[in-house]
Amino acid sequence: MASAPNVKHPLLWVPTGYFTMALAYMTLTSVSAIMFKNLGLDNGTAAEYASYLILAYTIKPLFAPFVEMYKTKKFFVLCAQIIVGAGFLGVALAMSLPNYMLILMTLFFILSFVGATQDIASDGVYVTSLDSKAQSLYCGVQSLSWNIGPIVAMGGLVYLSGKLHTEYFHHDAAVFGSDWIDSWRIIFFIVAGITILMAFWHMRFMPEGARAENTPKSTKEAALILWDSFVTLLQKKDIWIMLAFAFLFRLSIGFLEKIGPFFMVDPIEKGGLGLTNEALGIVYGTYGLAAVVLGSLLGGMFVAKRGLKPTLFLLCCAINIPNVTFLIMSIYQPSDLVVITAGVAIEKFFFGFGSVGFMIYLMQQLAPGKYTTTHYAFGTGLMGLCMMVTGAISGHLQEYMGYINYFVFVMIATIPSFIVCWLAPFHQKDNA
Repeated sequence: MASAPNVKHPLLWVPTGYFTMALAYMTLTSVSAIMFKNLGLDNGTAAEYASYLILAYTIKPLFAPFVEMYKTKKFFVLCAQIIVGAGFLGVALAMSLPNYMLILMTLFFILSFVGATQDIASDGVYVTSLDSKAQSLYCGVQSLSWNIGPIVAMGGLVYLSGKLHTEYFHHDAAVFGSDWIDSWRIIFFIVAGITILMAFWHMRFMPEGARAENTPKSTKEAALILWDSFVTLLQKKDIWIMLAFAFLFRLSIGFLEKIGPFFMVDPIEKGGLGLTNEALGIVYGTYGLAAVVLGSLLGGMFVAKRGLKPTLFLLCCAINIPNVTFLIMSIYQPSDLVVITAGVAIEKFFFGFGSVGFMIYLMQQLAPGKYTTTHYAFGTGLMGLCMMVTGAISGHLQEYMGYINYFVFVMIATIPSFIVCWLAPFHQKDNA
């Protein structure tokens, strides 16, 4: 669909739109885990609570057709961003109440569905406001802008929470508990302010977003399209192997995702590395995420040059084998920040490098057909389900096993990834 004449320049709304999406997602699903840990929750509970917030993003293909039916896509973007901003403001205020955790989890759960709606609508504005040439041109800007979100959230906000806790409120960084409420309230005020500011910016500069040609005209039609897309997915040749690939390719990462940061901040006597939030923000949220971005860029170039089918097993090795760095660090518990940063950067670089294979496989082998976009969303939804399930049980397993044995378990959990990768069928032409 061609770009409308009155559409503002994409650089005025594409970077801010995708940054705002990522900021909400990372605050809900990753930053919240660090907050829960700081507030004194055990690893099992902290990881479980944060993982439940992935659910809405996992099932968003199920309610995406209904969002398409009403108003404009920009309307949903603005409403979602204002609600998300107001919601984080509510979180900050609620933290001063007794028994605030129930209120926090209720607000977070609601905000996760609103955030998922923001993703659907923002993607819709991008796809329907720009023609195919412009979509390709700004794809890199879109990806880079989204990746700035995790750096700001897991890097900047986590770092700032530690700084405020120790230098402004003069609390002990090594003690987890209610003293952390003061600094985390400010963090949520900041996230709320950024999100609402972005809503007003997009009110001025974001295009409305046109209706797609296949937009359902009624709830019944949307339900029928969703059902038909599900049936046609299951009719594809070797679909169960492809679905197993979508669920299991990143299995070990699911077990590592929440526990990695916990391992960094847990005290030495508990088997952790005893880092402060400031150090975690620098190591995990800055250098680690920069390594992911660099790995993704080089991984894409690698697959583009050699093709996906001959490289898929190598990409599986890249995403799984470097997890051993956490096992090594749990054994030796290094105190040198350079060594810790190197360990995290190695794992994150190869995670980014290998993840390219997962996304390209879904695009080229699982998705093609009548409902390409929906089937791709089902594949990524399965990946999200894996992250939610593994994340929810990861903390409990770690507490039972201890860090060294748990990271041994993470290495064992790489085996299903290698099996589904070896069996993954290629029925479509490899266009990588």
